[in-house]
Amino acid sequence: MPAATPKFLVRALNLHYGEHHALKNVEMDIAPKSVTAFIGPSGCGKSTFLRCLNRMNDFILGCRVEGEIKLDGMDIYAASTDVIALRRKVGMVFQRPNPFPSSIWENVAYGPRLHGIRNKTVLQEIVESSLKGAALWEEVQDKLHTPALALSGGQQQRLCIARAIAVEPEVLLMDEPTSALDPLGTARIEELVRELKERYTVVIVTHNMQQAARISDMTCFFLMGETIEMGPTQEIFTSPQDRRTEDYITGRFG
Repeated sequence: MPAATPKFLVRALNLHYGEHHALKNVEMDIAPKSVTAFIGPSGCGKSTFLRCLNRMNDFILGCRVEGEIKLDGMDIYAASTDVIALRRKVGMVFQRPNPFPSSIWENVAYGPRLHGIRNKTVLQEIVESSLKGAALWEEVQDKLHTPALALSGGQQQRLCIARAIAVEPEVLLMDEPTSALDPLGTARIEELVRELKERYTVVIVTHNMQQAARISDMTCFFLMGETIEMGPTQEIFTSPQDRRTEDYITGRFG
């Protein structure tokens, strides 16, 4: 169950895209150093909500957010919030691997450089530790200056995870990170997620319910912009309290 002091505290969150009411009174606590999975049919709001957690929706014209999201007690939608600092603290990995068209080394060093680190030795240490943290170092240590785009899809996604953790975030948001990968690549990412929660709070959107069952501690079921049910993953999958959750998990819809 969520810790007494949640990493994220969300209360009465509503999001509108123009006239469309996309998220409706979302409330949840997200525990630190755990994996929380969001499941639900396409278009139910789970990715939209994920992007609220680091204010990626700010880039969408006509998007309006009401309610409260607190990260370690700080209101991330307050006027005084430094959004750049927020996104450094709350990293994101997207659905499709999106490495920069540069070398493996340059991809990982990009964030630290952006934040002012120039010392080559320090950058090398960050690159190595980040690639090790993303379980990629052994595969690429002899080709750090080759193009990142030459890596396989699964390796590219782990490179994107290394790039995200290079700036030392506290939270990793993952939006269907394995949907473009083959079964082997998916298994490597799932194994990595289980390891990452020892150091980070991980929030993952997945269309794959078996994946949520395998890797998450808590699961939240979204439907039509609402959070229908949230609880320990085993309980959600074996004894859901809401009939709609049960219908979705058993394949009656979705």
